[in-house]
Amino acid sequence: MKIVLNGEVREVAASTLSALLTECGFTGRVATAVNEDFVPAPLRDGHSLNDGDRVEVVAPMQGG
Repeated sequence: MKIVLNGEVREVAASTLSALLTECGFTGRVATAVNEDFVPAPLRDGHSLNDGDRVEVVAPMQGG
């Protein structure tokens, strides 16, 4: 299916948000939103993706 991941159109096999993170190589702590709605980490396994969904994945940054 086609989704928009961080502003870039991608063809993915994943059907859940958790599987998408694994497929795209995201590791560690990240924040996720689908279609501008925040999805907490415990709900990612059960959050189904649909063709055309807009997914944002943001990792915390260190620095000063």
